[in-house]
Amino acid sequence: MPLNKLQKYPDLLEILHLSPDTRDEVLRSVFNRDIEDNPDFSFRKKRIYPIKSDGKIDMDRQFMHLTREEVTEEDENGRKYPKRVFDRHRSMRLHWIRHHIEERLPDKIEVFSVMERDMKWRKDLIKTYIYDSDEKYIIVLEPHRSGTGYYLLSAYYLNRSYGVKGIKKKLKKRLPDVY
Repeated sequence: MPLNKLQKYPDLLEILHLSPDTRDEVLRSVFNRDIEDNPDFSFRKKRIYPIKSDGKIDMDRQFMHLTREEVTEEDENGRKYPKRVFDRHRSMRLHWIRHHIEERLPDKIEVFSVMERDMKWRKDLIKTYIYDSDEKYIIVLEPHRSGTGYYLLSAYYLNRSYGVKGIKKKLKKRLPDVY
């Protein structure tokens, strides 16, 4: 377990050999250190807040978004529903979030904002992306309405064939300023 707390970008966390409970314990310790218990968790001097659930801060939900991907499953009646399952690619890179948020290697990342249609809320929202093209890694932030902070929406490895293509499409629609 201590070895994983010492891993630095671009190394990956060594978690795949662990049992699911031990793996989550290791990941939670990294998450707590870098995000939940980090009083300086900010991007460009703006505080980063976890996504809210029912109007309340939900760090467990945030942890799930950063270590699991959403898949669609089907029950015995044929109804489809979303479910979050362990994503090794996200999880092995969990410690990369802080590295990128702190812009430790600014020459290796591209930061941009895009106006996007949010299908869940049925409205246009600005999202800010931190993109590491060398490592195919993306962090998604949503600027807080007040303009004084961000919500951390997600962070993931672009391991799908459409991932990099989708980011390049967003780059073409980038706004002139980062929000």
